[in-house]
Amino acid sequence: MKPWPLLLIALTALSACGLRPVYSGGSQGAVARSLGNVEVAAIEGKAGWLTRNALNDRLSTMRGGDGPAYKLVVKLDDQISGFGLRADAAVTRERRTLRARYQLIDVATGAQVLDDTAGSDAGIDVTSSEYATIAAEDTALERLAQTVADQIVMRLALYAAQNGGHEGR
Repeated sequence: MKPWPLLLIALTALSACGLRPVYSGGSQGAVARSLGNVEVAAIEGKAGWLTRNALNDRLSTMRGGDGPAYKLVVKLDDQISGFGLRADAAVTRERRTLRARYQLIDVATGAQVLDDTAGSDAGIDVTSSEYATIAAEDTALERLAQTVADQIVMRLALYAAQNGGHEGR
């Protein structure tokens, strides 16, 4: 049997259960337009700079011409903790954790329409080279900022889809 009939059956079953694509309509769809109207406030620190850039990269592809309808305020908690110990009490592994609490504010009314969290963590090998360990910590932070930004944008897209993609204006 060719795969096309199976694919059509699967798509029909999915549409029958109420699932629909979040980004239907592509860059002109309601969700994409809504996400394009989000301004990201400045975020403190290196982790904040990386996270804000990642958020702006994802949201800028959907920018509309009406100006921001929402403001995204993000507060980060970036922690590094050691946990693998050798007999001489030297740390052999670290865990870098990046947690974000973010709020979406409707610019027109000043009302907070979304308050949520996102986060991720990464394991880091501690080596005898301090430079290599610092480089690994920085690389982990870059990856974590990307992951947290992806989580935030997905949650914003779900919010926009649930609320009909209203842009607030």
